[in-house]
Amino acid sequence: MKLVWYSNPTKISLRFVIPTSIIIKMTDEELLSKLEKAIKTCRKCRLYKNATNAVPGHGNSKAKIAFVGEAPGYNEDQQGLPFVGRAGKLLNSMLDMIKIQREDVWVGNIIKHRPPENRDPMKDEVRLCSGFLEEQLKIIKPKIIVTLGRIALEYFVKEAKISKYHGFPISYKGRVFFPLYHPAAALRNGNIENILREDFKNLPKVVKGEIAVVDLGKEYTKEKAEGQISFM
Repeated sequence: MKLVWYSNPTKISLRFVIPTSIIIKMTDEELLSKLEKAIKTCRKCRLYKNATNAVPGHGNSKAKIAFVGEAPGYNEDQQGLPFVGRAGKLLNSMLDMIKIQREDVWVGNIIKHRPPENRDPMKDEVRLCSGFLEEQLKIIKPKIIVTLGRIALEYFVKEAKISKYHGFPISYKGRVFFPLYHPAAALRNGNIENILREDFKNLPKVVKGEIAVVDLGKEYTKEKAEGQISFM
């Protein structure tokens, strides 16, 4: 059996070349492991040059909840694991608060290598790296994608503003998102931390379907018809 990777800047896929033409199904854990290996050897953008470790993501392959941030920070770069610094400790404390174990969720970032000085990811870096995240989400199939911070939210829903939608479930293009402020922002601002903690308390209700989901596709269609927004 021969494993062949096909990739381009926006899509990564797995195919098997098997002489007997018999298709062998890989488990979700095996697929994620193959992606992890590809991420660790990725050289498609400039970020790997100054990074200590790639940070593929970590967690339950069958998680109902996936947390997605923008990019690794210093501690993540050193350990190769997502959200292990002060922001990660805050995330863990909030998971404890709502009685959810971290091993039951999946945590990752759009960008897999740390940007220098924790700057915002550049557009070409997002374009070149985001295919890995998309493949991971296809494998995991989370019920809810919790976006952490402005950049993560706008990656999935370009027109959405975190100041408007934080703490409320929204759906867009077949996915359900729960936007939250980034834990790192909460560490810098006590008011943001208070908002984040209150918003976080709604997450179990969102998972259970106890809070109505706002369909942004319909909302944007209505606003566009009324001339309130432009997609140009």
